[in-house]
Amino acid sequence: MEDIVSTRWLLARMYEPELVIADCRFLLADPEAGRSAYQADHIPGAVYLHLEEQLSAPLDRHGGRHPLPDPEALAEVLGRAGISRDNIVVAYDDQGGSFAARLWWLLRYLGHDRVYVMDQGYSAWKDANFPVTDDQPVRIPTAFVPSPRPEMLASVDEVRLVSAHTGAASSPLLIDSREPRRYAGLEEPIDAKAGHIPGAVNRFWKDVLDDQGQWKSAEELKTQFAGIEQDQEVIVYCGSGVTACPNVLALKRAGYNNVKLYAGSWSDWITYEENPVATGEE
Repeated sequence: MEDIVSTRWLLARMYEPELVIADCRFLLADPEAGRSAYQADHIPGAVYLHLEEQLSAPLDRHGGRHPLPDPEALAEVLGRAGISRDNIVVAYDDQGGSFAARLWWLLRYLGHDRVYVMDQGYSAWKDANFPVTDDQPVRIPTAFVPSPRPEMLASVDEVRLVSAHTGAASSPLLIDSREPRRYAGLEEPIDAKAGHIPGAVNRFWKDVLDDQGQWKSAEELKTQFAGIEQDQEVIVYCGSGVTACPNVLALKRAGYNNVKLYAGSWSDWITYEENPVATGEE
């Protein structure tokens, strides 16, 4: 089964007992907007998971703006939401899948593969006149037993090594998922420094969607990522490790299986004074 499911797929299965629907709506500029939107209305049965309060660790000196949560702490959050390793999880947001993909990645990192992102998001669900509610579901707490996959992560030391050896034979590829102007260092509305990790190429995460906001097919994504060898190791980052996740998902969808996430991303990289910064195109 593919990692993306349609709104109609979810509509047909939304009341199946093993299914958990996760509302991941969030706005970086207004951290309470997603929860407020959920409280106003959401897909029936959906639980709300807050990016900063539940799907990230507390801020520290390093780790970026949305630090990777500790596996045991995240497992506790998931268990309280009624999610176990036996559940099928479908995540949605209304921001192109960026925050839903964060949950998708986190669950896969914890060893849970039956997790999917709903295509197009909540607005498409409502526009189709599918059911919505403001009722808060009662979820029975359960136990989520994590089996972390450290091979899905790239550390800052690993990224430093890759950056220093860009272009070497069999060297991993660094992909920056941010908007082109942020990658080039022409503007930086969020973080303290502008630019990108030296050696990284730019693949804006929103390019995994078509003009209608739907996820591109596997074949379309293979064309988009043409030039990257299927067996090449790829390390993906963004500003804080969130919008890199749609690129990770898209690469998997296109058949790339050696893909890692630099979870701290740019906002972690620049907390190390010795780390170099590049601007312009590569």
